[in-house]
Amino acid sequence: MIHKLEHIGIMVKDMDRSVRFYTETLGLQLRGREKLGDGVELGFLAYPGTDNIVLELIARWRDDLPAKGNVDHVAFTVTDIEAEVERLKGLGVEMIDSAPKELPICGGVKIAFFYGPDGERLELFQYNR
Repeated sequence: MIHKLEHIGIMVKDMDRSVRFYTETLGLQLRGREKLGDGVELGFLAYPGTDNIVLELIARWRDDLPAKGNVDHVAFTVTDIEAEVERLKGLGVEMIDSAPKELPICGGVKIAFFYGPDGERLELFQYNR
């Protein structure tokens, strides 16, 4: 029986740059980093106070190898989406949505998309409860 999402894997071009972005900008902690024998480098990130790995960064070791399965986006739950959008703008993060959008799904949510350092789509997600 499947009972939880383990992690999201994201192909990245520059492991150092991506680790900096996800730790300094989004507040994740690097829990491990490993180079495999075939030239692949992995980085595992989690939020402070939890053992759950939420992101696995996978460094591309050759530019001619395409990402086989593209991730559409990764969503991060927030408590004050407006403040978080402004914080990201202040850090120079490229926003897809300049302001949060309200959706009626799940009893009402607010969302806002932005880009990570390799152009990956990331989402802020706030429940209206």
